[in-house]
Parts: sequence; structure tokens; C-alpha cells
Amino acid sequence: MVKKPSNFYPVIVAGGRGTRFWPLSRKRRAKQLLALDGKRSMIQQTVARLLPLAPSRQFWIITNQHLEREIRKQLPQIHRPQIIAEPIGRNTAPAIGLAAFVLMRKDPNAIIGMFPADHVIDDLKSFHSTIYKGIEIAAAGDNIVVIGIPPTRPETGYGYIEAVPGGIKALRVRRFTEKPDATRAAAFIASGNYFWNSGMFLWSARTLTKALIEHLPKTAAILQQIAAAFGRQSFASAFQKLYPKCENISIDYAVLEPRSARGGRESRIFCLPASFGWNDLGSWTALHEYQLSRLHPPDDNIISSAGMYTLSSSGNYVSAPAKFVATIGVANLVVVDTGDALLITTRDQAQNVGKVVQYLDQKKLGKLT
Repeated sequence: MVKKPSNFYPVIVAGGRGTRFWPLSRKRRAKQLLALDGKRSMIQQTVARLLPLAPSRQFWIITNQHLEREIRKQLPQIHRPQIIAEPIGRNTAPAIGLAAFVLMRKDPNAIIGMFPADHVIDDLKSFHSTIYKGIEIAAAGDNIVVIGIPPTRPETGYGYIEAVPGGIKALRVRRFTEKPDATRAAAFIASGNYFWNSGMFLWSARTLTKALIEHLPKTAAILQQIAAAFGRQSFASAFQKLYPKCENISIDYAVLEPRSARGGRESRIFCLPASFGWNDLGSWTALHEYQLSRLHPPDDNIISSAGMYTLSSSGNYVSAPAKFVATIGVANLVVVDTGDALLITTRDQAQNVGKVVQYLDQKKLGKLT
């Protein structure tokens, strides 16, 4: 049984649109609110897996105004003021930074875990053990902990962490590299000391606020003003007025890359390699692969429909729940029907689905996004 640290605060980042899961994922019901691999939505699964580590009163959700109402509906156990809806998206540095400055005022000894809302974890016991170890390291000083995923292929859609021996309970991070090309990704895999960046981080509120003040001083000052108003009637107006002035930047670029660039023992960024069965379900292709590993269907076809017939077809992903589906002589397709929109692509092109949403935004076809 994993002990619940009294000062651990999970902060779940849930503001993305999930554009690569269009047409199912939309502005007001994005990927993290969908039940892509079961009965519970991705964000419900995220909260459930973290509850053994912290009580619900210590959870914080950072989202946007389009998703706020549905998140409140799906997560009634989370304290309402701790579901914070950004007036405008400003990426992960301001989002997690705001939580850090608020928690610093509430509990100066707070340890923060940053978790994306849309991951799948298979081995919960191993996950809890890894996070608990990360909490211990983060609480031991001015340390930052990143959960690294051992890579299984030269994926170009993930960030990479180069890690070397040097920590007592974890590897020491030498550098971060964001989404390399295929050649560099293959070289990283061959070297044996690179990990995928999971987007899961642990640090004390004190460490994170200090880092933001050092590396992002303008935004840090704005976040301090907003945090000072938290819990007061002036919070909503201060948030609406000041937050859009924050820089639009990820925590990776704002803090982790400059910290790791210092090199040696000064960086104090540590990597915990994880082996708990992680998947970020980043595209229809990733969802197809994940469901194959669980369902093992004939001819590798994953088909959600009112009925189906297949002939000489393999490796297809089809979602048309209200319709009878027939596939004849086709392979490696992705077909998603939502009534008002139909996506047809191939599994190797599914990473480009987000470009459809860009097109729809440009054409102001908001009903489809």
C-alpha cells in the first residue's frame, strides 16, 4: 500500500483540444473528456489513478472555458474553486505556474505533480511506486523530477530526455530535445540513454516558483498577482485581465531546457525511468495500436459499429457506432463517422488530422470544431 504524502498536490493539465482526434474530439468535448478505451473518460481515469496518492481536496485541474462545465460534471469530487478555466490558452508554463504560486501561499511545503489528462497507464502499482519515489526526490531539495518512458521505436512526435547516471535514486538529466526528426530519433534509440518525455513532472512549489521567477520573470510577476487574489471576489476579474498577458510557452522550454543546459550537478533535474505501461493515445493510430494490444481482433481490425462485415481487410480502425460497416479489400485505414463529419485517412497519415481543424478554424466553420 502506497503511503499518501500529506503535502502532495496533483495538478492535472486538461486544456488541450485534442485536434488529432477530430472529428470525435471537439472544443467543448475534447479528447480528455472522451471514453476512448473504456467506460470512463480519460480525465476520470487520470483522477482515479492518482487518488491513492492524494485526497480529492488536494487535486487541481487547469482547463479552458469551453471544457469547464463538462469537467465539473465529470469530476464532482474535485473542489470547485480548484477547477481553474483559463480565459485564453497560454501553454503549460503559465498553467502549472499559477497552481504553484497559489499552492506556495497555501502550503509552502507543497510538492506538485503535473499530469496530462489524457494518458493511459496499465500497471497502477508500478505507477504509484514511481510517483512516490519522485515525490521523495522532489521533497529532498531544489530538485525537478521527470518521468521518462523507455522508447520502443524512433517516434518523432515526442520529446526526448538524455539521462546519465549520477543521481542517488534516479538518473540525472543531461538535456531535453523536442520532437527530433527520424534520423536523430533513431540515433537516440541506438544510444540507449534516451527516454521519451512523458510530460509528468514533480517538484516542490518553492522550486517551481523560484525557477519561473528566474527564467520567466515577466510571467512570474503576473502569476503572483493572480495568485494573491485567489479565494477573493477579485480573483475572476484579475484572472481575466492579467492572465492573457502571460507568455505563451511550455514548461519544457521555459524551465527544463535552460535548467538542463547548465549541465553537471547544477541542473538538479532527475529522470525516473518508468515501466508501468504508458501510452498517451496521441492519435487514431496510437489508439488503434493500444486497442490491438488489448483485444487481439481478427486481421487487426478495430471496428466500432452497429454491425459489420469484413472481407480481405486488415489493420483498419473504423468508428461508426450508429451504422453497419462493411470493409472489403482495404488495409490500414482510419475511418471515423460522427454524423456531421467523416474522417477518412490512413494510419500512417493520422498524425496530420490536426491540420483539418486548422483548416476549419481558418474557414470559420466553428460548428465542426
